[in-house]
This record gives sequence, C-alpha cells and structure tokens, in this order.
Amino acid sequence: MTVIAGNERGGAPSAYSSGPAPLPSFRTPRPGAGRDRFLDVIRLFVMAMVVMQHWWLPVLAHEGGVLEMGSVLSAEGGFVLTWVVQVMPLIFFVGGAANLISWRSASGRGTSASDWFARRLRRLAWPVVPLAAVWIVASHVLFLSGVPIQPVLAAAGAAGMVLWFLAVYVLVVVATPLLVRAQERFGWWVPVALLTAAAVVDVTRFSTGAEWVGYLNVAFVWLGVHQLGFRYATGTIRLRYAAGMAAGGAVTALTLALVGPYSPNMTGVFAMDSSNVSPPTLVLAAAGVFQVGVAVLLRERISAWSERPGPARLLDRICPQLMTVYLWHMLPLSVVAGVLVFGLGIDTPDALTGLWLLWGVAGMVVLLPLVAALSHWAVRFENPPRSLSGSPGMVRVLIAAALVGGGMLTLTVSGVGVGDGPLLGLLAVLAGVALTKPAQNG
Repeated sequence: MTVIAGNERGGAPSAYSSGPAPLPSFRTPRPGAGRDRFLDVIRLFVMAMVVMQHWWLPVLAHEGGVLEMGSVLSAEGGFVLTWVVQVMPLIFFVGGAANLISWRSASGRGTSASDWFARRLRRLAWPVVPLAAVWIVASHVLFLSGVPIQPVLAAAGAAGMVLWFLAVYVLVVVATPLLVRAQERFGWWVPVALLTAAAVVDVTRFSTGAEWVGYLNVAFVWLGVHQLGFRYATGTIRLRYAAGMAAGGAVTALTLALVGPYSPNMTGVFAMDSSNVSPPTLVLAAAGVFQVGVAVLLRERISAWSERPGPARLLDRICPQLMTVYLWHMLPLSVVAGVLVFGLGIDTPDALTGLWLLWGVAGMVVLLPLVAALSHWAVRFENPPRSLSGSPGMVRVLIAAALVGGGMLTLTVSGVGVGDGPLLGLLAVLAGVALTKPAQNG
C-alpha cells in the first residue's frame, strides 16, 4: 500500500521533502518542509479501516464441513456501512503525493525512468512472493491433511482479494512520469479531465449495457484521485479548494447514488451483487474527492496531533510496516475465524445487532496483537534482495510491469490457494521481478 506502495528506502509510502516548495500565500499543505506526518496518519487510518472491515463485514456460518459466507451488507441498511469504511481513495491520494515526491527526487539525481520504474516494481512485487508462497503451501498441506477444501479456498480467496490494489498500483506507477509532466503543463485540468473521462465511461456503460466499458474506470477513477495527491504535494490544494472539493464531492456522490443507476454499495469487500468499486464508478470518484477535501481541511489539526512525541513515535514505528500489515493481516484473521467457526462452532451473530458489535470488538482485541506480531516478523520481506538492482532498460521494465500487474490480477481472481491459477499468478510475479534486473552482457 501506497496503501501502500513502498518507497525505495523500505516500508509503505511516506512523504519526504524533495519537491518544489509550496506557495507561501495559503495555510494548508506545506509538504515541502520535512516529513509530512499528515500523510502517515491517513495511511494508518486507512489500514485500520481495512482490517476492521475485513473482520466485521463477512457473516460466517459452519454447517456440515461447509463454510457459508454471507455479508453484513445483505442486512437492511447494511450498505450505509460501506460509505464509512470505503477509504481506498485516500490511499491513492497519499500514493500520488509519495510518487510525485519520489519521482522528482529521483529525476533530480539523474535517475532514469526505467530505473525508477524497476525500483518501484520491486518494492510492490517482492513482498507478495513470500505471502503467496506461504498461502499456497499451507492450502495444499491442509487439503492433503483432509481439511475440507471449500473453507480453505474461501480463506485463500479472501487473502488474494487484497492484491487488487497492487495490480492497479502497477498502472499508477507506470503512469506517474507522464502524469507529472501533464500536471506541470496543465495543472488542475489533468484531474478534471480524468474524472470527466470517468463520467463518460459511466454514461456509455449504463446507456449501452456494455459492462466491460466500466472497467476503463480502473484507470480514470484511480488515476484521477492519485492526481489529487500530485496537487497536494505541490501545495496547490488551498483551503477554499478543499472546501469546494468536500462539498462538491459529497453532493455529487449522494445525488448520483440516490437518483442514478448506481449501486448503493461503496465497497467490493464481501459485497452484494454489485458495487461502485468493481468496476469503479463516478460515485466512488466523487466520494474520493470529498474525502480528500475533508482531509486537507483537517490537515492542520491532524499534523499538530501527529507531531506530538507520543503519536510521532507511534507513526515512526508502525508506518514502515503498513505494507506488511495490508498483505498479511488476512492470515491471522482467517485463523481466528476458523477457530471460532469450525473449532468452537460459534457463527457470526446476526448483523447490526448488539451481539454483532460485541463480536467485532472482541475479534479486534484478539486480532490486533496477532497482526502486530506477524507483521513484525514478515516485515523482513519488504526489501528485495540486493541482487535485484540497476536499470533493466525501458523495454524490459515495461514487460516486467505487465507480468507483475497480470500476476497480481490473477492472484486476486484465483486466490492464493489450490489450483493452477495461484501458481501461474505467482510465477508471473516472479518473472516480472526477475526482469527488473539488468540483462547480463556478453
């Protein structure tokens, strides 16, 4: 994550000064002055919401060796929760700020685009290799030991689900240098154009019934929100712009959801039949604009809190492990759910009840120490081997990006369990990582 896409020094993304100084005439973003802990707070907030929704949204029951998986979203009014827990636009916003700062710093040192691509791809792809290997091996061991395959595949599918973000983020990384140049020339017109294109895609999709057209918004929606991170990193989201974004985004998202042909569901996690995430829609984009606007309006308060000694130490300790938390948290979550549902016969309580709230709180109390301990161990996999270094050239690195992105998408769809899909996905990611190493001459 970015959410998570890591920087070259290790850990999940953070913002360090290396870009142009912000304009001096406004009060909000000043990302040019040292580490911007505001972005760290957003990343930590997003990660907490991700872990919470992955525990709280599914409804699990065990009957005759079969795991029945439902969703809180099927309960009356459950869709309202998705408007609270859908915070992924914020991580693309943070990623935009981190990518612009990283790219400008690298290009200022004379680093080539292919070298920068290679470093970012390695940081995205390498941590997935041990994760997928552990899940694939564990799934086969459980299957061969006589454990019913259906719950194993359900857990492995949920673990693979989180990799959609990294698949999309490969596209974001490859597009960054081009979009930075576009921003330098056209400024605010770039995110406006991207989000306008998202609206055109939605109109085409709903007017023609061609659902496949909607997947073009994987680029337009996420790149549009990512571009807002560029605007933040250059200090051009002034307070009045942030207020307009918050108000306009909220009105647009709610209006479209109420009167348009859109699903009321804002997340694809254990979703109902449809959502505004798969494929992304203008509703999701508008919600992202609202979230970014609110975040910038609160920036001074958030930054003041984050610079206190206690919060600062907390952020410095936790933030470098957030990529690992994102990738690995489904493992302890699946173990805890398996023990409760299969081992103790305790099904998820009825959704949106007092007992369900108690289930969620108790589960988080148990899970947080497990996730913290696992992440502390698995963070060693964040950094690629030293043998993977240097510039492979533009042709090789673009092929590597295609393999890594395709491999991540395969693992997202197939899960990280038993079958050909997980193995093919893992091999594609490994091949992509290998291609980021320069070819040997002679």
